[in-house]
Parts: sequence; C-alpha cells; structure tokens
Amino acid sequence: MATLPWDQIQAAPKVVLHDHLDGGLRPATVLELSNAIGHDLPANDAESLGQWFRDSATSGSLERYLETFVHTIAVMQSAENLTRVAREFAEDLVADGVVYAEVRWAPENHLQGGLSLDAAIAAVAAGFAEVEAGGRIVVRQLLTAMRQFARAREIAELAVFWRDKGVAGFDIAGPEAGYPPTRFLDAFDYLAGENLRFTIHAGEAFGLPSIWEAVHPCGADRLGHGVRIVDDITVAADGSVELGRLAAYVRDRRIPLELCPTSNVQTGAVGSIGEHPFGLLASLGFRVTINTDNRLMSDTSMTKESYLLAEAFGYGWGDLERFAVNAMKSAFLPYDERVELIHRVKDGYAALRG
Repeated sequence: MATLPWDQIQAAPKVVLHDHLDGGLRPATVLELSNAIGHDLPANDAESLGQWFRDSATSGSLERYLETFVHTIAVMQSAENLTRVAREFAEDLVADGVVYAEVRWAPENHLQGGLSLDAAIAAVAAGFAEVEAGGRIVVRQLLTAMRQFARAREIAELAVFWRDKGVAGFDIAGPEAGYPPTRFLDAFDYLAGENLRFTIHAGEAFGLPSIWEAVHPCGADRLGHGVRIVDDITVAADGSVELGRLAAYVRDRRIPLELCPTSNVQTGAVGSIGEHPFGLLASLGFRVTINTDNRLMSDTSMTKESYLLAEAFGYGWGDLERFAVNAMKSAFLPYDERVELIHRVKDGYAALRG
C-alpha cells in the first residue's frame, strides 16, 4: 500500500492532545528573545539552534535533554513573550492542519520575571485567542504541575478558576521514577469534586505501576503517553494476543492513550517507529491518539507523526480519521463542542477521499 501523500496529510484535519508549550517554540523566536534578554545560547543562528535542539534531544543524555528546556523557558518569563510564544505556537498548528489542540504547560516555571501565576495564564490565553479568532482552530490550555515540586493543589485550583476561560483541564509532568502520581491525591480528589478532567503523564519512562496508580487511586481521564501498557500484553509465537488485567481495564474503559511516537524513539522507550506499540494497540482496539509531545525537540509535527505511522503500518485515510476522532472524543471540551468538531474532522476526511 502506497504511503499517503505528505501534502494531503498536512491538509487533513488533525487533533492533538499532548503538545508542550515550552517544547514547541520556533528556533528563530528563541534566538531573538534570548538576544533581547541577554541569555546565552549554544548556537548563533536559527538553523544551527534548531539542529542543536534536535541533537540534544536524541543524545541519550537526560542532562542534555533537560537543558533544551532551560533555554525555551528562559525566554518565557514575561507576559509579552508568553503571549507571543502562544500565538506562534497556535499559528504553527493551523499551518499544520490542526483544528483542535490541548496545549500543556507549567505556569510555575514562568515566574522568574515577576509574573503571578494568574498573569502567566492570562498571557498564554491572550496569545491563543488571537489565533482562535480566525475560526480555523480551537485551542485550550492544560495547566501542568511538576511532580518534583509541591504545588499540585495550587495549580489544580487555578485550573478550576480558569475553566471556561481558556483552560480545559489539569496535568502532572516531570520525572515518573520517585514521584508517583499518588503523591498528588489531594489535587486529584479536589479536581474530581469540582468535575474538572485531568490527564497524568504515566507509562512513558516508567512501567505498569505508574499506569496503575494513574488509573486507579488517581482516576486519570487520559494517560499521557501510556506506551508501557504494552508490557501487560503478551503476543504468542502464533500471533495470538493475551491482555493482562490492567491492559484489559484500560481498553475496556476506553481510557485514551496520548501516544507520542517520535518522542518515544528519542527517549529510547522504543527502537523505531516501526517497532512502536502504536500499531499493536490500534489493532487491538485501544483508544489511541497521535501526538507530538515537543515539536521543537523532536523536529516533528502532527503531519510528520501521521505520515510516519502511515508509512510504518500501512494506514489509510480511514485510519487517520479514526485516530483524529479518537482524540476529539477524548478532548476535555463540552460534549456539544466535541460533536461539532468531530463533524468537521469527518467532513475533512470525506473531502480528501473524494
């Protein structure tokens, strides 16, 4: 089966649920804003800087990978810069054919310039709103609390305060090992009491215990990555498949998996796109969704992720439509708004199929 054409995939309506704001800046913007504030960078032109981000993210060194975010976060410490970054982020999504996006970021990382948490959230909302006004995309924030710090309840309360004002939900991110999601049960209980949905980074670097905790004591609506659920699936030599209890529960409950193929290859979670569990999980009926994670560090886009998966697993338009609808069904939007966007997605794929 021939791979779907890149330009047509780019034109197809796409939905992204797992995309980090501080991982999606334009290299030229990082360079310009760094020069303005006197922040030193490892390269002096946009092309070389973009290459440095990509090389650092695939170096195999966690220290070097984390350094990439030091540089992006450094230029996101003022309201003006946050608004610009958010605006450009959404503009790039529109250019890539994305019609709905949930963009996650940790406001607590953006206070070094004197901003309050509320002011930082308002600045990002303003940038997204500028692009949303064009009617081509709907963008919502997911407020992230960092696992290694102790502000999860505070960020959860902010997410509730800002609901219906650009914020759709809550997330926790950061190192999984040593920082289990149950450390933040108070925040998750509070969110449940307020009827606000949340996703949890789980099952990326760490295995099944991380996923179990996210699903059961914490009650996550979605799994950020969740790729290690494959560890609870046995494929026999004859091709027969047996699901463990946790994998069966995740599939039966239709808990969405925010899979990020290129990022998983970079971090060593899988060896290649062709070896990615996406293909197996999709064939078994898990609610899989396609995501980018960090577009700058992974040198990727929704078009690229979709193209690589189509190439690896022989997907056609019907498959890409299914994955986009999966994501839209799983979005933290009110039901009627989700349905409207699902129709938009379906109409877009119908036009591509002729």
